[in-house]
Amino acid sequence: MRIPARFNGPPGTGNGGWCAGVFATAAGARIGGPPVQVTLRVPPPLETSLEVRDGVVWAGAALIAEVVVVEEAGGDVPPVPLAEAAVAAKGYPGLTGHPFPTCYVCGPDRAPGDGLRIFPGPLPGDRTAAPWTVPDGVSAETMWAALDCPGGWTAIGDSGRAFVLGRIAATVGELPAPGSECVVVGALSGVHGRKATVDSAVYGPDGRRLARARATWLALVQ
Repeated sequence: MRIPARFNGPPGTGNGGWCAGVFATAAGARIGGPPVQVTLRVPPPLETSLEVRDGVVWAGAALIAEVVVVEEAGGDVPPVPLAEAAVAAKGYPGLTGHPFPTCYVCGPDRAPGDGLRIFPGPLPGDRTAAPWTVPDGVSAETMWAALDCPGGWTAIGDSGRAFVLGRIAATVGELPAPGSECVVVGALSGVHGRKATVDSAVYGPDGRRLARARATWLALVQ
């Protein structure tokens, strides 16, 4: 398998959520199946041959990630009405100061139809919300990507401090229809030193939860 260059997070490396979804799927994760956890050991490389062996992702002799089935995938982040999410997105800190503005998921420099353009704005209680127009070709990997950054931005906030995904456990119950309007929400669970634990969820147009995740994000040393 190979991560195409368009699915980047920080410049030159893969978006953590998308790559985790690719790795989980390659290791046997399925829609409607049990939660799967992916731990990224190094930033996922782009345009590089990768393989999964016994739940471990390798690039040649280099260890990239580890994949295991787990019992839980995040807390219960409550839904937010679409209109409220749209208002929150207008305050998305990444619109004026983004550590990785070309990120596939939340980068404001990505054109519509190229990136997901999910812009998680702040809500009270260390939460975020964003509307999301589901792209054509939506897949399990797309859902993992959508679950990624809205959780991370509960830690980043307007601090300007750069965080990257270290670990994510997710479960995808079903896929939304292409073109539908979903809402993605995030909530900060806790911060311990450089580590932030966050939860996230994707809700469909009818308010049903389609996917959820718990992730650990790591602040970069500056």
